[in-house]
Amino acid sequence: MTNLAIAATGLRKSYRDKNGEKVVLDGVDLTVPEGTIFSLLGPNGAGKTTTVQILSTLIRADGGTVQIAGYDLDRKADDVRGAIGVTGQYSAVDKLLTGEENLLLMADLKHLSRRDGKQKAKELLERFDLIEAARKPAGTYSGGMQRRLDLAMTLVGDPRLIFLDEPTTGLDPRSRRSMWGIVRELVASGVTIFLTTQYLEEADELADRIALLDHGRLIAEGTAEELKRLIPGGHIELTFAETHLLEAARHLIEAGVAAPEALTLQVPSDGSVRAVRELLTLLDERSIDVAEMSVHTPDLDDVFLTLTSQQKETVR
Repeated sequence: MTNLAIAATGLRKSYRDKNGEKVVLDGVDLTVPEGTIFSLLGPNGAGKTTTVQILSTLIRADGGTVQIAGYDLDRKADDVRGAIGVTGQYSAVDKLLTGEENLLLMADLKHLSRRDGKQKAKELLERFDLIEAARKPAGTYSGGMQRRLDLAMTLVGDPRLIFLDEPTTGLDPRSRRSMWGIVRELVASGVTIFLTTQYLEEADELADRIALLDHGRLIAEGTAEELKRLIPGGHIELTFAETHLLEAARHLIEAGVAAPEALTLQVPSDGSVRAVRELLTLLDERSIDVAEMSVHTPDLDDVFLTLTSQQKETVR
């Protein structure tokens, strides 16, 4: 049986303002296996940050039960804090201190001995390619370097579970991909990552499972490919070597849309292995040879926009 880094059931949170009670989380269930990347997506105000704040012990939920790294969140909050690390959307780096001093400060806060603290700082500076900048003020670092240092500071306590709240916001594409590589290395070493991001490509690239949160409720969950199959628009494109093969396929598959000039046929499909196999078997039985084939599915942007729009209509 797979051990769970996070097991939350019926998570609820609301606030009261001048307009009355505002429900932020309305019965959210989450399960995250150890050693995986779980991404929580949702529009602004959906409840992502509140979820992270609750799971990382920063605020209390109004209802529900939560186990983090095997500890009950309510009864064993100190044990939970010892097992997790949090890298927020806004860097916690002290820009007046050097990179090395930032890490040594975290080592002191984690009650490491001076010797162990220096060793841990050295290891992390090497791991995050910050050796040359180690004794320069962090305020002189580029955005990507500051994010790497921020994550390195989180790792001083060897957390088993790390919450990454929009870790690549504001980074250029090269720095973003560098951060992705670091995240993958962490997971390969056994760390669990709980990721929130506004970059859907990031979730698609990294996450083992993705959940979509809107108006305080989970409206979809699955792998990136499973989520893409939830909405229409996918198709299989077949390319043929000769016109008579294209015509034969078009007559056989009535739903297909032909492009005679390109010798292609687009067939509506969810892009699943089963659908592809059945289509190719059908063509093979009629001796219709396919020169090339490609599968096109909606991307996560399509999923996000479609499902959150549907939820907006439901709420209305």
